Parts: sequence; C-alpha cells; structure tokens
Amino acid sequence: MVFLQNISYIHPNKELLFDNINLTVNKHEKIALIGNNGTGKSTLLKIIAGNLSYSGGKLSLGSQAYYLPQIFGQYNHLTVAQALHIEDKFKALREILNGKPTEENLSLLNDDWDLEERCYEALKYWQLNKLDINQKFTELSGGQKTKVFLAGIFIHQPKIILLDEPSNHLDTAGRQLLYDFIQSNSSTMIIVSHDRKLLNLLDTMCELSKHGITSYGGDYDFYAELKQIENNALNHTIHTKEKTLKKAREKERETLERKNKLDARGRKKQIKSGMPKTMMNKMKNDSEKSSSRTKGIHAEKINGISQELTLLRSTLPDIDKMKFGFNNSALHKGKILIKAANINFNYESQFIWKENLSFQVLSGERIRLQGLNGSGKTTLIKLILGDIEPKTGSLFSAINNSVYIDQDYSLINDKLNVYEQAELFNTNALQEHEVKIRLNRFLFPKEEWNKPCNALSGGERMRLILCCLTIYSFAPDLIILDEPTNNLDIQNMDILTAAINEYEGTLIVVSHDDYFLEQIQIQKTMML
Repeated sequence: MVFLQNISYIHPNKELLFDNINLTVNKHEKIALIGNNGTGKSTLLKIIAGNLSYSGGKLSLGSQAYYLPQIFGQYNHLTVAQALHIEDKFKALREILNGKPTEENLSLLNDDWDLEERCYEALKYWQLNKLDINQKFTELSGGQKTKVFLAGIFIHQPKIILLDEPSNHLDTAGRQLLYDFIQSNSSTMIIVSHDRKLLNLLDTMCELSKHGITSYGGDYDFYAELKQIENNALNHTIHTKEKTLKKAREKERETLERKNKLDARGRKKQIKSGMPKTMMNKMKNDSEKSSSRTKGIHAEKINGISQELTLLRSTLPDIDKMKFGFNNSALHKGKILIKAANINFNYESQFIWKENLSFQVLSGERIRLQGLNGSGKTTLIKLILGDIEPKTGSLFSAINNSVYIDQDYSLINDKLNVYEQAELFNTNALQEHEVKIRLNRFLFPKEEWNKPCNALSGGERMRLILCCLTIYSFAPDLIILDEPTNNLDIQNMDILTAAINEYEGTLIVVSHDDYFLEQIQIQKTMML
C-alpha cells in the first residue's frame, strides 16, 4: 500500500512545485499518474521511491518501492550489476561457491541462493541473453538500459513498483513484453506514461495538476471521454458567455446613442425657447453626469463578464488555444517525390542491406519506416534527405524543401533563446510583434521569450519547432519524424498529432507508438 497525505515539494530555488498532494494506492492496485509537463509527476515518483526529500506532509509505504527512472545518465559510470544493486550479492555468492563461506559473505547473500538463476531468467525474458552484468551501463542502448531495470523487477521481486515512462526507447517487441508483464504481475504499480496502449491496461487514471490529484476510475480511453465531455461543456459555457458579452456591448452602444440623440434634441429645444445660458449649462452638466453614470453601470457589467470569460478561457486545454496554420507543399498529391532503383550504401566494405532497395514515395503519402536497430533506418533517411549518396543504383528526388525532426529536436539551437530561435525561421520578414503573437499561440508567453533553448523540456522543444514551422515561409514537401513522441507527455502528443494532421505534405515517421501512428493516419509501411 502507498499512502500520501498533504505532500508538498519546494524546489531548491524556493519555488513551490506542488502542495497538499493526497493519494492512496491499495495493495495489488495498478494506477497511472498522468498530467501535463511540469506538474511534477517524475518528482512525485522520486519522492515515493525515497530518492528525493519532500518539503511537508506524510508518506507511508507497505514495503520498499522499486523505481525505474526515465533518464539513465546518472548510471553510466556503473556496471549493470552495480546499477541493479546486485554486485555485492553476486560477489558473495561466487566466493561462497569457491569455498569462502565467511560470515560477511553469508550476511551479504542473505540466503538468496537462486539469485544467479533469477538473473538469467530475467535477462532472457527481456531479450538480454548475451548481456554481461559486468558490462558498463554507458555501452548500452536506450532500449537495453530500460530492459535492464525491468529485469531488475524479476530479480528483486518488489511488492511496489514505480515506472517512469517505461515504454520509452522500447521497440515494438519490447513494448509487447512490457504490456504482458504489467498485466500478469500482481505487485502494486504506479506508472507515469504517455503510451496510450499501456494506459489502457490500467484501471485508474490519477491526474496531477496545480489543484492536486484527481482520480478517474477506468482506463485512459474512458478518462479521455470524460475530459472531452468536460471540455465540450466548458466550450459551450465560453460560447454562451461570449454572446452575453456581445449583447452587453451592443446594449451599451444603443443606450448611449439613444441618450445622445435625446440630449441633442433637448439642446435644440432649449436654444429655440430662449432659455438662459446659466440654466442651459446646468442642464448640460446634469446630462453629462447622467451619461457618465450610465457608462459606469454598463462598463461595470461588461468588465464583470469579460473577467468571467478570461477565467473560463484560462481553463481551456492548451491545445484549444493554439492556431497552427501550416503552409503546405505546392506539389500536387500523387506526384513522384522520391524514386529509388537498386540503391545501397556501405560503411567501409560492408553494405547495409543484403538486397538493394527499390521503392517510390508519392507526394502526400504518410509512411511508417520500420525496422530493428541496425537495419539502416537512419542511413535511408540520410539518403532520402540527400545528406549522403547511394553507392549503388539511382535515387531520384523532387524535394525542394524538407524538415527532419529527430528525437532530440536538434533543429533547436541551444545557444539561442526562444525568441531568437523563432527569428531564425523568420524568412518572410514578419514584424517582431507578429513573431511574438505566434510564440504566444504555442504557449510561450512574454516571460519565456528570453528563456535559453537549452533549458527547454522535450515537450517545449517540440512546440517551439512547430511554432518555427508556422513562421517558416517555405512549405516543406517532406517532413521526417524520428521517434517524435519519446519523452512527450499526453498533452504535447495531442499538440503534435493535431499539427501533423493539419500538414498536407509528405510524411515519413519512425515510431514504435502504434496509437500515435493510428492517429496521424499512416497509410503504408516501409519495412527494413
């Protein structure tokens, strides 16, 4: 069981991240912890794992939790055995088996005699049969690092498991192993993930926001339906309030126009009747005071409605605030964009593909590029983009402009700030205020224009690239996305999906996220 009561966390710079967080996870329960970037999901997992001290409140665990982190860089100086905290036990077991059953070795082993067998079975399950536990962690790929920590669950057999984006870096086969494991394991689980397929395996969605944690019974699809109903109701309320505001302004204008006409008619009568000037001035002052009172009454009403409308709009999902407006390629759909005939490429004397590749890509197509690690996906992308030339065969390309968005969003120049990065794509000489309007649309308000790009999160980098593409005056004929959803939260995945679905040019995507591929309407697969 996991019990959190009034947990708060304050950053070292004294900034409050969250306050009064309450959560109870019962034995054998499996929940998802969801929420937008910056709400503190990973921080909360670290607090539960005991890796971070909380600022206030109470935390109680039925047993020690096992934690799979989202980022592995802090383990690169360790071996696999050290990262999994089994090096000392393994060393003690070896020494005992070699005739050194010292008290220290027996204490370290703690009767864990089947440790070696569990390690073998765990690594085998996660397709790491050939992995040496004394290998340096830094030598492993992202997927292998994730699998090592997943194997650690089999080895340590914890009753509470904390997983932070566990499907990141896993290929399709690895993800399926993860799904099967989550369904079959009876431990208590708290999982942070943007993987819709994984989230639909869980029974409860716990949404972390600035207001605390709100629990929704059911899988992610059920949660999404409820949120859509809430958002539809909110949009209806906003629309009604906008109509009320419009009517209030019309009423103000009509009232003032009517009063001005009456006042003008009254002044004409006063002049004709020969009324003394002092009396006319008094009546004029009375009229002006009356107009002022009328204006004040209407202004107060209008301001009240405007404030209510501003408050309602501030609660809209961020994606509803955005305007994409991408330029689209001038190439008509169906035109041959790329045609490859018997192409191949070699590093030193070894060709990448056993058989030469022949294919064509038509303008407007949406293609998934799929293949195992080492199958040559990156090489093929370089060939398509013209960064390298094939060593055999021919490659025709009608591409005028292309955009390649990799996993690290390398189109972002970390030496620039947010505004400077946007200006980098301002090839159409937009005015400064227009560039800043675009930044606002993509959730970069005034206080973030000077923020250095190297301080941006994955989701922020993605949003800034999308913003840059709306500023860019040349419509790309081709956009290539390489694992674009890695490290994005659900909100930013929705933003990316909406943007891609507005783009009408050619799309090539490398991704293991089946839900994302379905949402962006992939039409065919190129398998390497």
